[in-house]
Amino acid sequence: MSRTIAFFCLFVLVCTYAASTYTTKYDNIDVEEILNNDRLYKKYYDCLANKANCTPDGKELKDILPDALKTQCAKCSEKQKKGAEKVVRFMLENKRADFDALEKIYDPSGTYRKKYAAEAKRRGINV
Repeated sequence: MSRTIAFFCLFVLVCTYAASTYTTKYDNIDVEEILNNDRLYKKYYDCLANKANCTPDGKELKDILPDALKTQCAKCSEKQKKGAEKVVRFMLENKRADFDALEKIYDPSGTYRKKYAAEAKRRGINV
């Protein structure tokens, strides 16, 4: 799985840990709406960037992010994986500074960038 899958968790995988998969409770969230609504986008970004208090769903998201990165989002549903790619593409094309800031927080040593580089390239994503 690519880094894109892991970063999907940054904005739409607002769920708790489960034994083998993350909840699909939020799979019908409109990712496009979040990405294209500055207020919603900022709310999630600020939570993840430690700039503001998190809503309960934002806190859940923040809590699972390290596991999702570590396990290549192994507990994600296919819909969540597709959404992850959408989020990463959007951030890299439209919010690069935000992407870089979150990367410094969640991948300060560049471990995940290296781990997911080949998959990102295969999908046509330039990170």
